[in-house]
Amino acid sequence: MKFNLVGGIGIVVQLTMLAVFRSVLRLDYLVATGLAVEIAVIHNFLWHERFTWRDRRAAGPRQSLARFVKFNLSNGAVSIAGNLLLMRALVGEFGFNYVVANVVAIVICSLVNFLLGDRFVFDDPVRRMERRGA
Repeated sequence: MKFNLVGGIGIVVQLTMLAVFRSVLRLDYLVATGLAVEIAVIHNFLWHERFTWRDRRAAGPRQSLARFVKFNLSNGAVSIAGNLLLMRALVGEFGFNYVVANVVAIVICSLVNFLLGDRFVFDDPVRRMERRGA
């Protein structure tokens, strides 16, 4: 539930930034998408670390920075690549509205991102051992 709450707020952040980049700044829809996704990724990381997985606290700033890098390389990569590919297909090929297409892309990418966050970025050794039955 916490992941979904943060993700829901992240969707608002992403769609707001997409609208600003596309409608106000008149950026290409793919450039606008990439920038909006990265802003949402940063937003989501900060909230996931402090809220969603607060029971898995970082040992210090170095671990937090390492998690941020892992989050960007995993969730960020899935979100940016997934959003850009899906936006290119849905908007560029099928003529969807860019906001509707972005919502579809967000939903698809969020499923993969939960698993990456839970099992890769914010994993802790104790939980890993419990999952293995040790």
